[in-house]
Amino acid sequence: MKLFKLFFCTVTISFLSLGAMAQSKTTTTKKNPSTSKSPATAPVKKADEIPGKTTIKITTDMGVVIVRLYDATPKHRDNFVKLVEQGFYDSLLFHRIIQGFMIQGGDPMSKNAEPGAMLGMGGGDMERIPAEFDQKIIHKKGALAAARDGNPEKASSACQFYIVQGNPTPEEQLDMMSKQKGYVYTPEQKNIYKTLGGTPFLDMEYTVFGEVVSGLNVIDKIAAADKDGSDRPKKDIHMKMELIK
Repeated sequence: MKLFKLFFCTVTISFLSLGAMAQSKTTTTKKNPSTSKSPATAPVKKADEIPGKTTIKITTDMGVVIVRLYDATPKHRDNFVKLVEQGFYDSLLFHRIIQGFMIQGGDPMSKNAEPGAMLGMGGGDMERIPAEFDQKIIHKKGALAAARDGNPEKASSACQFYIVQGNPTPEEQLDMMSKQKGYVYTPEQKNIYKTLGGTPFLDMEYTVFGEVVSGLNVIDKIAAADKDGSDRPKKDIHMKMELIK
């Protein structure tokens, strides 16, 4: 199985990369993301031009979150809807939280997991979802994105996901990341990152396929929960999902 775990560190700018774990026990280490540049894409569109009619209700022990899935990422949208309709996520946990960063869930091994059990390896036997990167879709606060292991194609986990909490990002850091990634943020995107916040260092590295439209306060509550040394909440935070038609 593979460990779909987000590693967080700070080197002038905060970076995130995803490591893989073989079936044998392996010690995880922090590392920077790939230095390869993202391919150029078409001009960035405004956020309100991103279509999306599919809505999911996520009921947690700390409140309700409503997310809208993007039509611009159809493979991730359809896969997520399929799992929701199958009841796949019901009774699973948000198994990893980092305040000011993100909350992660969707590991099938988290269902009925023993207290303190190491989680994050479930779903590795499921077929990955091909990456669907789009410059008009960013990791703003409330972004719903797919976790992944270290595969070179940056294909997504079929089931594990995270929701961004993040922090406001100064324009100077955004300009630095723009040079590193090889594209320029629009004035609207910069304003979102400077005010609402997010995790821009993840853009074009992990597929964002939806966003929270109600319940950002619930994301904050979950991210602030007491946790153990593995970033697992000390008190289980369950989820249940349903498609809103």
